[in-house]
Amino acid sequence: MELSPAALTLIILGAMAVLFVTEITPLAVTAMGGAIALGILGVIPASTVFSGLSNSTVVLFAGMFVIGAAMFHTGLAQRAGGLVVRACGAGEKSLMFGTMLIAALLSSVSSNTGTTAALMPVVIGICSAARISPSRQLLPLAYAAGFGGTITLVGTPPNLIANAALKASSMEPFGFFEFGRIGVPMTLLGMAYMMFVGVRLLPKGGEAQEAVEAAEAVENAGSGRVRESTRGMWITGLTLLAVVVVMAMDVKRIPLETAAVIGAGTLILTRCIDERLAYRSIDWVTIFLFAGMMPVAVALDKSGAGKLIADGVIGFLGGNPSPYLLTAVLFMLSAGLTQFMSNTASAALLCPVGLSIAKGIGVSPHAVVMAVAIAASCAFATPVGTPPNTLVLGAGRYSFMDYVKAGMPLTLLYLVLCTFLIPLIWPFDK
Repeated sequence: MELSPAALTLIILGAMAVLFVTEITPLAVTAMGGAIALGILGVIPASTVFSGLSNSTVVLFAGMFVIGAAMFHTGLAQRAGGLVVRACGAGEKSLMFGTMLIAALLSSVSSNTGTTAALMPVVIGICSAARISPSRQLLPLAYAAGFGGTITLVGTPPNLIANAALKASSMEPFGFFEFGRIGVPMTLLGMAYMMFVGVRLLPKGGEAQEAVEAAEAVENAGSGRVRESTRGMWITGLTLLAVVVVMAMDVKRIPLETAAVIGAGTLILTRCIDERLAYRSIDWVTIFLFAGMMPVAVALDKSGAGKLIADGVIGFLGGNPSPYLLTAVLFMLSAGLTQFMSNTASAALLCPVGLSIAKGIGVSPHAVVMAVAIAASCAFATPVGTPPNTLVLGAGRYSFMDYVKAGMPLTLLYLVLCTFLIPLIWPFDK
C-alpha cells in the first residue's frame, strides 16, 4: 500500500525527532537528511530541498556570528564584563547581580556561549580573591546568558526561526525588540529568582584555583586568542550599535540581513577580526540545521501532515481547547525537549506545528509561536540543555541534580509567566 505524502512526512519527522534527542547523527546531518529524504520520496520538489540555504535568515545568522566573535576577539566583551562585575563588588549577591546583568546584556546581541566563555575567568578570578566558591556564581552566569537571548530578535536562533516560520506562512514577523516585551520581564524575574531563591539551591563546594584553571582551558579552547585593542573595541562597539539601531528602526531599504553583513564586512575590513577567524566564528551547525528544517516545514504544510498533528492535538485537548491551555501545553513540550536537545532544533521542530494548530482553532499564531520560541530558550534543568550550561559544569563542580534543583523551579516560573503574559501581549483574536 502506497503511503500518502502526509504519512511519509510524519514518519520522517518522527525519525528526525528521535535523532535530534539522541544525537546519534549530528544535528545538521539530521536536518539536511530529512529534507533530502522528503525530496527523494517526492513529498517536496527537488528544487525545495536546499532552498533553506538561500533563505535570508541564513545570511543574518552568519553576519551576527561574525559581529559577536569580533566583540570577544577585540576584548570588548571581556572589558565590559570585567568593569560591570568589578563595579558591583565582591559580595556574593552583588557579584551575582553584576554577573547576570552583563551576561544578559551581552547575550542579547551576541552568542550566549561566547558570553559565558568570556566572563567565566573574570568571575572566577573575583571569586578566588573574595574567597567565594565559583559554584555560587557560574550557574547564574550560564542561566543569565540564556535570559538575555530572549530580549532581541538576534539574541538566540529560536527567535529567528520563529520569525522565519511566520514569514514562510505569509504572516507579519516579530520586530527586532518585540521579543523584549516578554524577554525583559523574564530576565528580571530570572535574576530575582537566582538572587533570592536559586542561590539557596546552589551547591557550596568547589576549589577556586582548580576552577580558574578549568575556566581558562575552556576559554582558550572555545574563544580563540584575544587581541585587546582600544581601536578595535571602539570600532566593534560602534559597529554593533549601528547595526542594532538600523535593525530596530526597521529601515525598509536596509533589511536585517543586509545590516548584519555590512557590519560584519566593516569589522573584517578594519581588521577587528581577520577573515579566517570570521569564517570559523560562524556556527555551521545552526546554519545547516535551520536550512534543513525550512523544507521540512514546507512539507508539513503542503502535505497536510501539519494539519493532522494539529487536529490530533486539538482533539486530545478537547476539540476546542482554550488558547491559554494550548500555549501552556506547547510551552511545556518545547521546554521539555530543549532540556535534552538543541534549542534551535526544538524551535525548528515545533514552530511549524504550532502554526498549524493555531490555524486549526482559528486564532492568531503569534502567541503560540512566541511561546514555542521562548520555551526553547528555557534549558535550565540539565547540563546538556545549552552550551553555557555545559561550559560551567566542570569549573563549578556541578552535578546533574544541581541543574535540576535550580533550573526546574525557574522553568516552572517561566511557564506560569508566559502562559498568562504572552496572550496579553499578542492577543489570540485575529
